[in-house]
Formats: sequence, structure tokens, C-alpha cells
Amino acid sequence: MSETKQFSLGNQNEQEIRNILITTYDALAEKGYDAYSQIVGYILSEDPTYITTHNNARNLIRRVDRFELLQILLKEYIGK
Repeated sequence: MSETKQFSLGNQNEQEIRNILITTYDALAEKGYDAYSQIVGYILSEDPTYITTHNNARNLIRRVDRFELLQILLKEYIGK
């Protein structure tokens, strides 16, 4: 029987990550991209070219651990 792994958020607080995600979303939308699809592509692949350099979005999103980002998104979606 395998053990359940527990993960905890690192040093970044949730509000900082939210702000980075919003900035990234806005930068993608301003450039005419489907921001949701681009962010999902980045999360799944970790390929930074999914994110525009506009408004420093690529550098910002790369500062966020993808696991932390997914954890926050899931928490928000489920609401618990």
C-alpha cells in the first residue's frame, strides 16, 4: 500500500501568486491570446513560450512553482 504524499505551499503566499496569475492573464489578453489556453499550456508543459513577454508576464509566471499554482487553482475551484 502506498502512502499518500502531502505537499505544502512554499514561500510564496497565495495573494502574491494570484496577483502574478492575474497579471499574466491580463498581459495575454491584451496581446489577443486565449489567456486560459495559454496558461493551461504553460502549466502542463512548463514551456515559457506559452506566456508573452508583454508586461514582464513570462518572468513573473516563471517565479511561481507550478505545483503551488495548481494547488491554489484547485482550492479556489472546489472552495474548501
